[in-house]
Amino acid sequence: MQTIVAGSFTPSVLLDVAASTGRLEAHGLAVTEVPVTSSPGQFRSLLDGELDIALTSPDNVLAYRFSPHNPLGELADVRIVGAVDRGMGLGLYARPGMSAEDLRGASVGVDVPTSGFALAMYALAESVGVGRDEYELVALGSTPRRLEALLAGTCAATMLNAGNELVGEAAGCELLATASDVCAPYLGTVVAIAGDTHLTSARALTAALTETSAQLLDGGLTEVAAEAAARRLDLDDTLALRYVERMRSPSDGLVRDGEVDPQALATLVRLRTTYLPEVVDGVDVLEAALLPESGLVQR
Repeated sequence: MQTIVAGSFTPSVLLDVAASTGRLEAHGLAVTEVPVTSSPGQFRSLLDGELDIALTSPDNVLAYRFSPHNPLGELADVRIVGAVDRGMGLGLYARPGMSAEDLRGASVGVDVPTSGFALAMYALAESVGVGRDEYELVALGSTPRRLEALLAGTCAATMLNAGNELVGEAAGCELLATASDVCAPYLGTVVAIAGDTHLTSARALTAALTETSAQLLDGGLTEVAAEAAARRLDLDDTLALRYVERMRSPSDGLVRDGEVDPQALATLVRLRTTYLPEVVDGVDVLEAALLPESGLVQR
């Protein structure tokens, strides 16, 4: 049995279910999940060896592999090993009673302004008629932290998903736009590594998560997943069942086979080149990112 350390922004219900049902053990794994507070922090820990595997946005892998101006200021051999979900309800949420018009001049919370969720947020805000230069960005870190800030009134709107959006909705927060409507096809979470030291473990983890996803998508494990959602995300019974429904959503739920959709990666590249274009020596840094030989996705 090999123990690995995985860093995630929001506690992973899928990982919890994979552990409790014996899927991880069947693949020779024990996983210690640790919370990360921001994408730069997650990738700093991944590169320093404090994390073996990251459950992260694929846009982060794009940034740290290809963008020399990423928040860490260095390029790294980071790779996507498998796909986990399509965004899990990712959407732009505002405080109760607010409309899209109220975003103008307001403070909007992001992880960091260059993160994948921030880039998606720019597109979602534009879809409801609010341009990138019409609101103020506030860097607040991970999604749970941004939810706390939204409910406390520290920001007027932010991107929520993975159960955080359900808590926000229950508190009266207003859904302004969703990634599944504006940015489809979208990829929300992947299994990622730095180098190849933990490649075998990452493949085993992807296999365990994929098998668990398939069982959930086929209608099984409802009670187990709902219990895990209630415990890990502090949801009541109703919201926990809604979370399981979200996992089964064909538009933004789990990825059955763990395969990385090239069109979803193209969406992320398009978002980055639209809102954060980066040219070095006359060449777009993401020009070759989607080629099979780029190394973005571990083949």
